[in-house]
Amino acid sequence: MAAKLKTIAIFGCSYSSIYRQNMPTAFNEAAEELNVNLVYINSLGKIGGKNAQYGDYEFDLIEFIDLDQFDGIIFDGEGYNIDGIAEKVIHKLRGAKCPVISMSSHVDGFYNIDFDDSGGICMLIEHMLDYHHYKRIGFMAGYLTHPDAQLRLKEFRRIMTSRGFPEDGAGVFEGDFWFHKGEEAADYFLSRPERPDAIVCSNDYMAISLVTAFKKRGIRVPDDIAVSGYDGSIEGQEYLPHISSATRERKDIARKCIQVLKDLSDGKGITTDLHISPALIFTHSCGCHTLDYMHESENINKIYAINRSLTYNLYDAESSILMLNKVDDLEGLASVYGSESTNFGDYKAFFLMLHIDSSGRLSSESDYTSPSGKFSPAIWIDKNNEYDRSPLTFDFSSMVPESRSEKPHSIYIMSVHCAERMFGYAAIEMSGKDIFNEFYNIWLLNIATTLETLMKNDRIKKLIGSLQNLSIRDVLTGMLNRRGFDDKSREAILSLDGKKTVCTMVIDMDGLKRINDDYGHYEGDRAIKGAAEIITRCCDSGEIAGRAGGDEFYIFSPDYSAKKLARFTERLNDLCRSYNGYSKKPYSVELSFGAYLVETDSTGRLEDFLKISDARMYKQKNAKHTRRK
Repeated sequence: MAAKLKTIAIFGCSYSSIYRQNMPTAFNEAAEELNVNLVYINSLGKIGGKNAQYGDYEFDLIEFIDLDQFDGIIFDGEGYNIDGIAEKVIHKLRGAKCPVISMSSHVDGFYNIDFDDSGGICMLIEHMLDYHHYKRIGFMAGYLTHPDAQLRLKEFRRIMTSRGFPEDGAGVFEGDFWFHKGEEAADYFLSRPERPDAIVCSNDYMAISLVTAFKKRGIRVPDDIAVSGYDGSIEGQEYLPHISSATRERKDIARKCIQVLKDLSDGKGITTDLHISPALIFTHSCGCHTLDYMHESENINKIYAINRSLTYNLYDAESSILMLNKVDDLEGLASVYGSESTNFGDYKAFFLMLHIDSSGRLSSESDYTSPSGKFSPAIWIDKNNEYDRSPLTFDFSSMVPESRSEKPHSIYIMSVHCAERMFGYAAIEMSGKDIFNEFYNIWLLNIATTLETLMKNDRIKKLIGSLQNLSIRDVLTGMLNRRGFDDKSREAILSLDGKKTVCTMVIDMDGLKRINDDYGHYEGDRAIKGAAEIITRCCDSGEIAGRAGGDEFYIFSPDYSAKKLARFTERLNDLCRSYNGYSKKPYSVELSFGAYLVETDSTGRLEDFLKISDARMYKQKNAKHTRRK
């Protein structure tokens, strides 16, 4: 980030959802106006209606983040949709040295700026009472463990009792802040002794689900029962009839949060919590306006265009999944992302940062142990060449690369993990002020599963390599066994380009039977290992060496000379003397040796060469035996 600009972090969840996507847009506009950088620590949270485990593991990223890199922090607790996660984030943020603002939910010890939901609900209910003169008003609450649901229900009951009505009005039904309870709510309200003439819902989604259920039952809205929502969502204004509501003024709270943090970092203080007043939307569902069919036909055309775009984006997502399925390394992953990532919005930069362990191994490698707090870029896309790539690794104290631009930047950081394994994080900067759509989340999920596959494939390859190595290695000495020696030597012969001088050697231990008889097979094995060590140390000029079996060893070199052979022989004798000197054993390791230098091409027969070397070895061994006599 540009050094002279302040950097503010926003901790939140589900920003790409339809309900929440206007929030980052409002903050990005305010950040540009007030000249600050934004870093969103955005969680995906619960996936679908049931999968909360993914969100549980997202906290692993948040737990590591160094808060000292920020000049101010905004906690947006409204979107966290998994029990206990918001509390964990609050606990983390209490350790920040910079000022922290909580928006939309009160947190003791933080500066608080919230939406005046009490005032908004109050104005909606009073509109139903005083403007429309409805008397029997029901209330559809959110799930009552949620603080927003508790606050809105409390305000409804306060107004009802203050106006002389029963506390629960024409009935209170506990909904879910979503679309699933409309049918039950409709049956509940229609079964009341006195049917409500109006129902206030705690948010627009429940209002939509309730109106839909009423339509199925022949109940006209607002003619038979008026309905209002809350939050001023996009869907509420696209649904027919449009939902009367109260909108949370996101632009106001975004500008206020950033300005307060700038003031606090400059030494200016605030003494009280601040509240942002809602704006009321009175439209069809409460009976304020009738439908403008020309206007609605244009809205329908826009929705059709959105649906077409959604379909094409879905096709692209399907194609990218197939492409990622073919990826077998990180370079391939980067290539697929660079060419296929077109369905979530235009972006300026994207960085995939993978954890490395203390040995520098990437989290996608099977040998990776545990996070070191450092990251290596696995994908680096910087379309405008604005970011500095000079550091080879990044860490939690500076998660976003430094920018050479002096303009404000808005970066979204999200965890990249699969089940309990966190591979690292992704950072993206969009080209406009809007956030990416849900297809970006799908990309991150697919990247995570691809990394998991790469890691598993790497483990399998190494396991296969280990098994293959065992099949061609001698267990006692670690040298090639006969099979391994034959395979590698024949491969070397087949690779000869024209005529070459090659060399084969056969080496046999002298007196191994006597060592076994006098000192036991354990010492015999130690003697064999000593011989193998001597031979292996001699092989420093491209020789291929192996234990043929028992106390016999084979050597092949595809590019040799008489000079190299003389050097090998001299070293073999020297190392035998040296070994026998320091081993302090009651026996000596002695070797008989036979070599054959021959010019051949790729048609040469290894077996023929070894037979000659073997005969020469036995000639030397017999000569030694004769001398001893």
